[in-house]
Parts: sequence; C-alpha cells; structure tokens
Amino acid sequence: MTIKEIREKSNTELLQEIDSLKEELFNLRFQQATGQLETPSRMKEIKKTIARIKTVITERELGNNQ
Repeated sequence: MTIKEIREKSNTELLQEIDSLKEELFNLRFQQATGQLETPSRMKEIKKTIARIKTVITERELGNNQ
C-alpha cells in the first residue's frame, strides 16, 4: 500500500487496516516459528505499512491540534 492510498482513506478505515495487518503479521510469525513461512519479506513489508499508517494518523492528529 502506497502513502497516496493511505492518505485517501479515513482514520477509521486506517485503524481497521492496522488491525487486519497485525492479524496477518501474527499468522506469519506462527508460520515462521513452524518453518512454513514462504515469503519472509512479507513480514517486513507489513511492518512498514503499519508504520506508514500510524505516521499518517499522527500527522492528522497534530494538524488538527494546531
């Protein structure tokens, strides 16, 4: 998910997206522990996407407080 796509969504949509990404990350961690993980790069990608979403949410909160 690109930053442009993230900025187009509302905060509630972004929070739902974070929840689904965290769930996927949780499942990938289990796959890694059992040796069934096929694409380890997906974990890194999910973590970065979560960070991007949280950054956009923080920017919006700080923009509203000024």
